[in-house]
Amino acid sequence: CSNNTHRHSCVPLMYLQSLLKCLYIRSCSHLRVNTPSVTMKFLLHLSILFISLTSSYSCTSNDKNALLQIKKSLNNPHLLSSWNPQTDCCTSWTGVECTNRRVTSLTISSGKLSGQIPNQIGDLLDLRTLDFSYLTHLTGNIPPTITKLKNLDLLRLKQTNLSGPIPDYISELKNVTFLDLSFNQFTGPIPGSLSQMPKLAAIQINDNKLSGSVPNSFGSFVGNVPNLYLFNNKLSGKIPESLSKYDFNAVDLSGNGFIGDGSMFFGRNKTTIRVDLSRNLFQFDLSKVKFARSIVSLDLSQNRIFGKFPRELSKLRLKHFNVSYNHLCGKIPRGGLLQTFEPTAFSHNLCLCGTPLKAC
Repeated sequence: CSNNTHRHSCVPLMYLQSLLKCLYIRSCSHLRVNTPSVTMKFLLHLSILFISLTSSYSCTSNDKNALLQIKKSLNNPHLLSSWNPQTDCCTSWTGVECTNRRVTSLTISSGKLSGQIPNQIGDLLDLRTLDFSYLTHLTGNIPPTITKLKNLDLLRLKQTNLSGPIPDYISELKNVTFLDLSFNQFTGPIPGSLSQMPKLAAIQINDNKLSGSVPNSFGSFVGNVPNLYLFNNKLSGKIPESLSKYDFNAVDLSGNGFIGDGSMFFGRNKTTIRVDLSRNLFQFDLSKVKFARSIVSLDLSQNRIFGKFPRELSKLRLKHFNVSYNHLCGKIPRGGLLQTFEPTAFSHNLCLCGTPLKAC
């Protein structure tokens, strides 16, 4: 024992070793100590240690009850068979992670599970990650109780069978930085309230059945300028001109019915990396567009884009490029990486010529 340790609370290591041995063989006569006293102190130390360790990991009763209700609402799937009421939800339940005894992450993914997102999801007040993905029999809407999750940072409801509109009240989750609602059955318009989520790094609502146009409110994001992944929906109309002031890192609007000018996503002084406007009805003069040197992926195929092929594109270090099925004309400039792409990246235009197409 150290000099700073009170002599009545100190149990020397050699006595603990002997005590363990004698307790096992039930004979402690050889010890020159007050065995009952040492035994009680030893057991007290063990009890305190045990209580300390278990209290550090065991989840609160409120969180545990909420999880059990969620399991029940989802028809007690085999995927959640480890959610045993007799065990600790923080240490042995699949998909559950805790911090300071509170459930902070819930991930249920890739399994046979049916039902709807239970209202009790809102009772996990310390939740920071909520991930229900690749659950094709998860149906219904996003419940209003989700707005109680004020600490939520990541919300992924991906590749399920959720349907109905994306609710406006989802914007009450002010701390969400990553929103992924892709590959579902959501219908109706994009809620303009998404622009009021100040920490969003990405709006990922692709591969749904959303209709209408891009909200005007997307021209006034209150915080970060998020990446826009709106592809493969039923969206239409013109893109609000107010979006031209933003320097998006990535924009993918492909596979919709947008019309008008899509050139507002470009600009020489921007730092945009990826733009995909393919499979729409955009109409603008490509020869007048100024491109950021940062662009590495550009897909403008299957639109109504016209004009001469801009020499500026030969200066970009493109890894992906496609302008096929448009109304472009002129000679493809030599130099840079343009000649490394297949002819199909330039085909079916009005009068494009030059390598890799036929000579002019």
